[in-house]
Amino acid sequence: MPFISVSGLNKSYLVADKRLHVLRDLELTVEKGEMLAIMGASGVGKSTLLHVLGGLDTIDSGEVRVGEHDIASMDDDARVAFRNRHIGFVFQFHHLLPEFTAIENAMMPLRIARASVSDARPKADALLRRVGLGDRLDHRPGMLSGGEQQRVALSRALVRQPSLLLADEPTGDLDEATADSMHQLLRDMHAEFGLTAIMATHNPRLAAQCDRILRLEGGRLT
Repeated sequence: MPFISVSGLNKSYLVADKRLHVLRDLELTVEKGEMLAIMGASGVGKSTLLHVLGGLDTIDSGEVRVGEHDIASMDDDARVAFRNRHIGFVFQFHHLLPEFTAIENAMMPLRIARASVSDARPKADALLRRVGLGDRLDHRPGMLSGGEQQRVALSRALVRQPSLLLADEPTGDLDEATADSMHQLLRDMHAEFGLTAIMATHNPRLAAQCDRILRLEGGRLT
């Protein structure tokens, strides 16, 4: 059984009284431990697909399974619980909370899950040190470079040890050298944590480091 199985996925939005069809009868299977790249033009629906897989968005019709979980049939509360426990997200714009330090941001998923500070802090500390931010633990996002902020975001995504990492243009806001460093870190963490990972990207250098590349066009993957 594949780790991710998507069948007959349809997703549309109502825009100015018109129905915009983004994903059409989309099919996808991903094996456990695979790192998959999804490429395609801006606005083609890559982010929408990741949001569906991660339980951030609902669908019009179809089946979406991640492991033993049938996401398409979940209600809102069940999707939130599934997402918080099993999914790690990294976005192009890292969405760190500016009033909190790096370690406080990295701890956040555990604190939301009601873990104590004494339990959450060592886990966040270890991840931040692993990504090279041992001397930045108490720095707020405004004191960090773009690459450092993205490393905090990656630590936050992994702190609950998710089974699936979803990365939406994770290097899209970084210069080439910093992007290359982030590419390698993503690959390293994928192996170390035994993750299944799906990345939406415009960057062929990042895509080339993945196990497989699919292109999203006309609402379908090829």
